[in-house]
Amino acid sequence: MKPFGYQRPTTTAEAVRLCAEGSGARFLGGGTNLVDLMKLGVEEPGLLIDVTRLPLDRVTATPDGGLRIGATVRNSDLAAHPDVRRAYPALAQALLAGASGQLRNAATTGGNLLQRTRCTYFQDVSKPCNKRLPGSGCPPARATTATSRSSATPPSAWPPTPPTWPSPSPHSTRPCCCSAPRANGPSPSPSSTGCPARTPTRTPSSGPANSSPKWCSPPPAPGTVSRYRKARDRASYAFALVSVAATLQVDDGRISHPRFPAESPTGPGAPTGRRPNCAAPPPRPPPSSTP
Repeated sequence: MKPFGYQRPTTTAEAVRLCAEGSGARFLGGGTNLVDLMKLGVEEPGLLIDVTRLPLDRVTATPDGGLRIGATVRNSDLAAHPDVRRAYPALAQALLAGASGQLRNAATTGGNLLQRTRCTYFQDVSKPCNKRLPGSGCPPARATTATSRSSATPPSAWPPTPPTWPSPSPHSTRPCCCSAPRANGPSPSPSSTGCPARTPTRTPSSGPANSSPKWCSPPPAPGTVSRYRKARDRASYAFALVSVAATLQVDDGRISHPRFPAESPTGPGAPTGRRPNCAAPPPRPPPSSTP
C-alpha cells in the first residue's frame, strides 16, 4: 500500500492553495483516469484534492454569446445541456460517443481535457516512456518487431492522447482558454501545449499551472452547422480508429468558414468555395440468384 493524503476543499482558492503547497498533489474529479493510473503505479500522488464539492458544476452563457463550462460539469450533463445541443452539436455528439454511460456520468469536463495519454506503453511501468521518464525512450519509435510496428503510431501522433472533446474545437475562431485563479491570468487550453512529436514529455497537468475552474467556448459563427463522427471497433467503450469534428457554413450553395481540428481552415483539403456533395450513395445491386 502506498499512503497518500486526502483533502476536500470548499472553495476554489483553498483547492489551489492546497495543490501549490502539497508535494505531488493531484486534483480528483470523477477519478476515471487518475484512479486507474494509481492502480497501475503510473501516478503516485502524495495528496488527492477532491474538487467535486466546489461550485464549478454549472454551464453559463458569456456576454459574447459563448458558454462558460465549469471544470466539474459531468460529461453526460454537458452533452444533455440544451445550449450545448443547440449551438455545439458536434461537442454533444463527441461526448456521447466517449466511453460508456456509467463513465460519462462520473467523468468531469476538466478531467477529460487534462487526462493523461492512454498509450499502452505509458501505462506499463516495465517499459520505457518519455512521458513518464523524460529521455528514457519510446518503444513504438524504435519498433523492431512486427507486433511493435503494428501498434506504433506515426511520429506526428506520439504519444496518442484522446480527449473526448474535439480539440481544438471546430467551433472556435481562436484557441479556447480557461479562466484560472493565477496571478498571470488565463492559462492555455491543452490543445495549445504543442505537437507531441516535438514535445513528447509535455502533457496537460492537474497541478497548479493548470488548476482551471472554468473553460470558455467562443460562440459559433451565425448559420454554421457542426457534426462529429467516430469510427471504432465497437459501439461503446472504445477509442476512435478515426474521428472527425467539422463546422461549416453554406452560403449561396457554396461552403464557407470550414473548421477542422488540427487542420488550417485554409490549408490543403479545406473545402472553401466548393459545393457540398449531398448526393445519396448509389443503391446496392440486388443479390444474385445464382448459387
